[in-house]
Amino acid sequence: MKKKISLVFGTRPEAIKMAPVAKIIKESEFFDLQIILTAQHRELLDQVIEIFGLKSDYDLNIMQEKQTLTHITVKVLQGLDIIWQKDPPDMVLVHGDTTTTFAASLAAFYKKLPIGHVEAGLRTYNKYQPYPEEMNRHLTGVLADLHFAPTQRAKDNLINERVPKENIFITGNTVIDALLFVHRNMNQLKPQDLVKNLPEKFILVTAHRRENWGEPLKNIVLALDEILKEFEDFYVVFPVHPNPLVREQVYSVLKDNKRAILIPPVDYVTMVYLLDKCYLVLTDSGGLQEEAPSLGKPVLVLREVTERPEAVEAGTVKIVGTSKESIVREVRRLILNKEEYVKMSKAINPYGDGKASERIRDILLYYFGFIDTPPSEFNP
Repeated sequence: MKKKISLVFGTRPEAIKMAPVAKIIKESEFFDLQIILTAQHRELLDQVIEIFGLKSDYDLNIMQEKQTLTHITVKVLQGLDIIWQKDPPDMVLVHGDTTTTFAASLAAFYKKLPIGHVEAGLRTYNKYQPYPEEMNRHLTGVLADLHFAPTQRAKDNLINERVPKENIFITGNTVIDALLFVHRNMNQLKPQDLVKNLPEKFILVTAHRRENWGEPLKNIVLALDEILKEFEDFYVVFPVHPNPLVREQVYSVLKDNKRAILIPPVDYVTMVYLLDKCYLVLTDSGGLQEEAPSLGKPVLVLREVTERPEAVEAGTVKIVGTSKESIVREVRRLILNKEEYVKMSKAINPYGDGKASERIRDILLYYFGFIDTPPSEFNP
């Protein structure tokens, strides 16, 4: 008898990382797939669903202007309660660390539904760095029954928190599955017109995290302005988040700089295209820290801490914080020192081999008794 697997997600990063899981579960003869969108982010989410050819079974459509964390949590809890009252799954899969992730896990717990946590075990052990993501993933981890850890360190974190070893599986990260799928199919998928005719040398920048609002973001954009003044053959390509708190600060400094290419948020295909073409990446995103190394691009992280230390240790990523001086210094180092650049670009990506989704499917087959042995764990 088939088992119904419910995937709940609501933001673009979640959709990117859950899409390969959804596709492989949908193809399995042992599972029925239920996709529930919360639409914590609307437009950016819909783009990814279309790219991967997925359709939702339910859509809570909760997004509203200037939404609060409380609004998201309450609406997800209420919406899932109604859906699962009439159409309960055999397992709920959530991803990562968004407010949708935590609220969906809590809703599943209230219904006594088993929970699988994709990208489990990431930690900074700083309650407010990143905020609210760090506590979202902690709390989800407490509720989860199966933990799909992307790396050995993530598994070790969970073991240290007394999660039973037999409930933790190292899978690699599904974002690499998604990235490689899009990269392979770039000709058919096609990036947006707004990135046509890009300059040869550009730095790709993303910055929107809540803890960087205000003074940190001001420092970031001032650093970009200084970098452009110093290196006249370089450009910056910056997909600017629509949040007014981000947009206003970025445009106030960079709008008149002709080598600062400020564009709206791009779809996932276009982001992969930009990653492939850029010289290096400056970001406060979690996902790009994992993706860029697969395409040989150094990443400078615009945060004080990262829950992805494996890439720092592997040498593909460096934390530079949000001080103007530190950002300028590290970008300058990678532009002027070719040896340092090559060292970062050639380091092995510790996050995956493109088969994480297959491992998750096989773990579910094992959990439900369809196969007798669990799959081998990811080992970079």
